[in-house]
Amino acid sequence: MIKLAVGIDIGGTNTAIGLVDRSGKVFYQTSIPSQTRENVEDYVFDLYGEIEKAKKTIDAEFELIGIGIGAPNANYYTGTIEEAPNLRWKGIIHFTKLFEKYYDVPIFITNDANAAAIGEMVYGGAKGMKNFVVITLGTGLGSGIVVNGKLLYGHDGFAGELGHIIVDANGRKCNCGRNGCLETYVSATGVVRTVFETLAYSNEPSELRGIPFTEMTSKRVAEATKENDPIALETIKKTARMLGEAIADITAITSPEAVFLFGGLTKSGRVLFDQVQYYKEKNMLSIFSNKTKLLSSQLGDDSAILGSSGLVWSEIGG
Repeated sequence: MIKLAVGIDIGGTNTAIGLVDRSGKVFYQTSIPSQTRENVEDYVFDLYGEIEKAKKTIDAEFELIGIGIGAPNANYYTGTIEEAPNLRWKGIIHFTKLFEKYYDVPIFITNDANAAAIGEMVYGGAKGMKNFVVITLGTGLGSGIVVNGKLLYGHDGFAGELGHIIVDANGRKCNCGRNGCLETYVSATGVVRTVFETLAYSNEPSELRGIPFTEMTSKRVAEATKENDPIALETIKKTARMLGEAIADITAITSPEAVFLFGGLTKSGRVLFDQVQYYKEKNMLSIFSNKTKLLSSQLGDDSAILGSSGLVWSEIGG
């Protein structure tokens, strides 16, 4: 009999849902909009309906062993989503309890970056590693930190927010309400802000000139680096420097075997990785020099589902 876990990844726009076995084989996947339901109870009922639909597509005998959920501001300890800025349901939502009305299986929840770290440990490049960090480079910057084989949650369930270490106290305004968080520089939105700052202080020709702020994306910047665009290259260099410095700092605290980079910003390829590696080692405490590998995530296109479903396997084995 096949054992399957449900993986649910709740994003600000869409929610991915899938059935995954222990090896990482995805038997079924789909997605639904995240924001159409005014009541979270109706949204959970929609998820239930999708899971039941998914179950009917499996031809072989199977056992549903658990449900793993990745969500913004999710608390592993309490099973809640708390004041998620990109979701319409505010306050503290007891999300796993809502699911318990429909399923009598273990249900786990954590934030999306932690889920990515678990997915990397269960299915990806961190198999066999006990100490590593996953940094997700998307609209924001998330991180999952694994120490001695366990995800670092802290006393309240919210540990590991590398994106909100302050790198410039007088720097850019962050959505969290503070100034100068790493996320405001090292993220897709941070890259766009850096491009326009760089353009303002340079007269060099660039294909990025003339693109309105609302149309500029980190993907366009990454593509421009392949043409050796000077503004794009300088932007990636500035971004890589701040990320490399942050990795050197987190290495001094947790001494990871590897740091995995994950997300759209990594599409700039070697130009980003080589620069991050350089600044990582340039700022590294000497006792940690050349001990921490810088790697790309191996989860691939199914990363959202693999991360959340991996939470089930990491908790109950199998």
